[in-house]
Amino acid sequence: MQDAAALHQIIIVGGGAGGAELAKKLGNSLGKAQRANIMLVDLKLTHLWKPLLHEVAAGTLNTSVEEMEYIEHALLNGYHFRLGRLEGVDCAGQTILVAPTLDEKGVQIIPQRRFHFDTLILAIGSVSHHFNIPGVVEHCLFLDSLQQANDFQQYLLRKMLKAQTRTAPLREGELHIAIAGAGATGIELAAELMGATRQLVAYGFDQIDASRDIKITIIEASNKVLPALTEGLSEAALLELQKMNISVMVNERVVEATDKGFKLQSGVFVAAETMVWAAGIKAADFLANIQGLETNRINQLLVKASLQTTQNENIFAFGDCASCPMDGAEGFVPPRAQAAHQQANLLLKSMKNRLAGKPLPRYKYVDYGSLVNFGNVTAVGRLMGNLLGKWSGSLNIEGLLARLFYKSLYQMHRVSLYGYPREILTVLANWLTSRSKKSRLKLH
Repeated sequence: MQDAAALHQIIIVGGGAGGAELAKKLGNSLGKAQRANIMLVDLKLTHLWKPLLHEVAAGTLNTSVEEMEYIEHALLNGYHFRLGRLEGVDCAGQTILVAPTLDEKGVQIIPQRRFHFDTLILAIGSVSHHFNIPGVVEHCLFLDSLQQANDFQQYLLRKMLKAQTRTAPLREGELHIAIAGAGATGIELAAELMGATRQLVAYGFDQIDASRDIKITIIEASNKVLPALTEGLSEAALLELQKMNISVMVNERVVEATDKGFKLQSGVFVAAETMVWAAGIKAADFLANIQGLETNRINQLLVKASLQTTQNENIFAFGDCASCPMDGAEGFVPPRAQAAHQQANLLLKSMKNRLAGKPLPRYKYVDYGSLVNFGNVTAVGRLMGNLLGKWSGSLNIEGLLARLFYKSLYQMHRVSLYGYPREILTVLANWLTSRSKKSRLKLH
């Protein structure tokens, strides 16, 4: 057996949707064959598909069932997992520095470590972009991580319990929720929260009048909801929000967040003690400080169509943390889960070609459409001809059909992580245990 230290060292930093998929693909194809040593570095022990975080925040998703454990996944798929947060990259010396891991009391569990790489692939995703608006960091909730989503769920439950057992009238905005940003994240969170709060009231929170006391408002700076999508989808989404009694304010820009609500540029004040920021994304700030790598104004690493960074051919980046030009077209690849999935597939070919000394393939973005979920009942979306076969047009879908397509996206992600046999057994086990017989809402 070849010495692992002599093998080509491929390090993937970030175990999100794209990073975890790529680690599995490389581990099974190159790692098990002893053609390369594959390592995945992530600051958490488990993976959860990021588009599900709004369900965690509302308490409608059981994370203990849906999380993937990196340690087990690595063992089964021929790669190594290392827990830790990326602290620095020495491009010239081809090493990464991983910060020490501390427990909740600040006691060191794992020391700082340095790892050598022959190929480094950065897939660390994105975080919310607050645009330095006063008060946002101090007063808003974010959904960038599983921990933040869990904290949100606990905060919301405590808020409802306090309102249920109050001895005085509710304060103005006490049970109001204001969400900045009417993209998919903001809309899906609003819909999930509306269903969750109504369900809590139905469970016996009889001191709360759902229609009177609970109000959800979405605030969007552009002139429509889902500004990145078509007019038809935007109108369909707005109609669904109105059916759910969710207020929508467009052409309104937040200029300040206080402990009582949002101040808007128009002078309107939106009273809400629960405020969520979902109005934009950026890559992690530390990427802009790495010597030898080039970034844009939102800290994304600039990459070529090969996904190699513009100033170092040994360092690749993909997903939300990368700014990749559209191959053969103007603009840049949008920060979407389907792009990260496509890029992970391309990088599998790239790593094989790199080891064989062959030219690297170029990434060309393929748009398969968009789907936006409205709780456990319906969805709206557009499917592109790229997904539907040779047909070259697009198809707008709504209702149950759109909901089924939306659910299938997650199943496809799980298949990419576990394979078809295990996923089929999981779906069958969930059906046999009749999850519908127990509360869909987390009450603790």
